[in-house]
Amino acid sequence: MKTSIKTYHPFNGNHLETYTMDSESKLKEKLELADSTFKTWKQLEIKTRVALMQNLANELHQNKTELSLLITKEMGKPIAESRAEIEKCIYLIDFYIQNSDHFLQDDIIATEAHESFISYDPLGCILAVMPWNYPFWQVFRFAVPTLAAGNVALLKHASNVTGCAIAIEKLFLNAKFPKGCFQTLVTDHEGIEKIMSNDIVKAVSLTGSEKAGRKIAELAGKNLKPSLLELGGNNACIVLKDADLDRHIETIVKARMQNSGQSCIAAKRFIVVEDIYDDFIEKFTSKVKALNYGNPLEDDTTISCLAREDLAETLEKQVQRSIDLGAKVTLGNTRDGAYFQPTILTNVTAEMPVFKEETFGPVAAIIKVQSEDEAYTMASKSKFGLGTMVFTSDYDAALQRTSEIEDGAFFINEMVKSDPRLPFGGTKISGYGRELSKEGMLAFVNRKTVYINK
Repeated sequence: MKTSIKTYHPFNGNHLETYTMDSESKLKEKLELADSTFKTWKQLEIKTRVALMQNLANELHQNKTELSLLITKEMGKPIAESRAEIEKCIYLIDFYIQNSDHFLQDDIIATEAHESFISYDPLGCILAVMPWNYPFWQVFRFAVPTLAAGNVALLKHASNVTGCAIAIEKLFLNAKFPKGCFQTLVTDHEGIEKIMSNDIVKAVSLTGSEKAGRKIAELAGKNLKPSLLELGGNNACIVLKDADLDRHIETIVKARMQNSGQSCIAAKRFIVVEDIYDDFIEKFTSKVKALNYGNPLEDDTTISCLAREDLAETLEKQVQRSIDLGAKVTLGNTRDGAYFQPTILTNVTAEMPVFKEETFGPVAAIIKVQSEDEAYTMASKSKFGLGTMVFTSDYDAALQRTSEIEDGAFFINEMVKSDPRLPFGGTKISGYGRELSKEGMLAFVNRKTVYINK
């Protein structure tokens, strides 16, 4: 039976730390602490809970250098992007400091009653199962609105970012949140099954793969508990003949290559109208070639290794199977350990893995189409539904296509990205439920109808 978790720096394979997994009794102790803390935490006024959020933002700001370094060492993100991730967490906190009181206000509904309204009450202890690719951002966008709403949280993080998980719990404690408000569970998936069946846990939020989502949804259904699933994506990037490539090409490349391509909302299928195809290939390839591969701890590195070697191996297989089916390598397709060279594939068809599957790494699949109508039709040929982006000079015409896009997001002349002010989530096998904005704050509350007659 596994009793410890080891973490490694993916760029050089060096061992970082060994963490002892929580025993069954330790997990029970954490659950009971969460339960007892909730009883007092939920009674606090919203302004009291939100005041602690400012402490949390201060802790992130003061420790940004150390925390950014931890992210990069554990999962290989270029250090500049790690710093940006911490800064985005601070921005998220600021948003909920400004808006939590408003979001949680009773909703007055006019009826024949003397008074009737909806109150928003916390559910209790919420379990989060989180991934490694944005090890702070994914956690904070769950935890901040969830705790501000009066819930308490338990985190099961990806094992390769266990150090980040422990650091996040420490941040909440240093910010003077009551002990038990936010706790990290150092456990495995078997441990999670037992935790989800415990009556103390009232709901679960997962960001992860389709496979993990199906398992968590099954467990949540079995235990009659609400779940929020933010799963994989295979976003289409439509490039129409009137797109201003000189203006937008950097954004288009970033949409695929940031975080070394390890993002659920990354552009993965580039659907390009033939009129602009050659110009697009030339400009896109030039920008990808200019990416600076290197040690993720160095400031001038813009792309680095993947988070684990097995992830690079999986990507390599997806690319090779697509080549076997007729895809052409325009750039890249070299793997060295956890590093996978930025790769551009052309002659891609809808039957290929790089079109049908989520490719979690720096691989761009380019599909040439004859018309705008064909571009939108091709974009919709996906079992995923996280987001679609389109680049065009006629944004009014693109806006008219909104209802044709079944995804959770449609971005015009911009890459799909998460923003605290806007709801975030997907459709189809990309999951269900919404994070961020007011919707994210109300994800784990009891919408209680209150009806009063004299």
